[in-house]
Amino acid sequence: MSAAPGQAAAAGPPPGTPSTPERCRLLLQQWRQDLELSGRERSLLAAELAALDRQLERLLQRRPRVAVFGRVGVGKSSLLNALLGESHFATDVAHGCTRRQQARAWRRPISGLAGVELVDTPGIDEIAAAARARLARRLALGADLVLLVIDADLGRVELEALEILLASGKPLLLVLNRSDCWPAAELPALQASIRRRLPAAAAHLEPIAVAAAPRQPRVLADGRVRSEAGPAQVAPLETALLELLEQQGALLLALNALRAADRFSQTLHRFRLQQGRRRAQELIGRFAVAKATAVAINPLLLLDLAGGIACDSALVLQLSQLYGLPMGRRGARQLLARLSGHNALLGGTQLGLQLLLGGMRQLLLLAVPLSGGLSLAPAAPVALAQAALAVQTTRRTGRLAAAELLRSSAAAGQPGALLRRLLAQDPETRRWLGAWQASAASGALDPLLP
Repeated sequence: MSAAPGQAAAAGPPPGTPSTPERCRLLLQQWRQDLELSGRERSLLAAELAALDRQLERLLQRRPRVAVFGRVGVGKSSLLNALLGESHFATDVAHGCTRRQQARAWRRPISGLAGVELVDTPGIDEIAAAARARLARRLALGADLVLLVIDADLGRVELEALEILLASGKPLLLVLNRSDCWPAAELPALQASIRRRLPAAAAHLEPIAVAAAPRQPRVLADGRVRSEAGPAQVAPLETALLELLEQQGALLLALNALRAADRFSQTLHRFRLQQGRRRAQELIGRFAVAKATAVAINPLLLLDLAGGIACDSALVLQLSQLYGLPMGRRGARQLLARLSGHNALLGGTQLGLQLLLGGMRQLLLLAVPLSGGLSLAPAAPVALAQAALAVQTTRRTGRLAAAELLRSSAAAGQPGALLRRLLAQDPETRRWLGAWQASAASGALDPLLP
């Protein structure tokens, strides 16, 4: 079946080893039980937590959701009705008949699953309905599999939607509806054109040609020709969908649950970091003042350098506790050394400037008996320059250390860590989530840094 990527059976796990969906289920159950939220976090993140719990419940019940997605008027509701074998979803000659999300159980027995839900969504390009289009995109993110429905060649709207879905790691099938409207000789050329326009991350997709509500000509007794509804022609999609869900349905459920948990984990993580940003700024400010004061009043260069290293190490320790990543003094020194090795201001430049300024101040102090105290006057500006340098380097140390700690804490989340392991080890996961891997690592840290 060309429509379902990654069909080739991969080598199974050793006997007694839980399958990938089972591993995901066990990990997510434990992760959810261990998740501790404050009352404020539960209140502010209530919607996100409810969406996560719904997805985890579907994972436990083994009930995936398949959502149709596409422009208004491409026949999404008709397509679902054809799969159901009944007219449950409203259709109309007027575009935009679907105004909100609707779901219906698909009564087809599928091995390994307790059931499947088919979900209808509003059109993504409906006139004067930008909010509804955003809603449809958000609803599609809650589906375990998306049917992207088109009725002609790919346009700008479909390509934009496709990029969004691929970037979110959304498995999908591409469905070409109303294929009966194209002459049989032109249909292969249309499918070839669609393939050429697909982005690289979707190159594996094969347009599945169907006709959810075909019209057939009928000659009346008086010779006039009228069109009447014909039988739905959705067998290729039905076959592709059933085979995919039988082979990969449990995996798709598990991957979507992992992504939902990872999204919530990152949202919670960023919320907590935003709450701690002010405290981190105050902490860095206190250390900068303390270090600057010590450097300004201490006349001994070696003590300046040793005290500065001790102060920066203590700052890293305090930041690690603030960000919930406790480390020992050795770990703090290693992080500080790594930062200094990669940053000229913290490394050679700081050392060189401090040696230069410290040497100048000591010479001026030694010259006091010879100058009758006049050399004390220029020593004060040198001390102030040392203090300013200490403030600058401490702030930079704190910001760089915070960035390192944020990256470490973001990578430590169990759902995201398991997703990354699956991407590295499991070919099927890579086929479904290849585009997610690139986009998921691109979180901006600047708004969270002190």
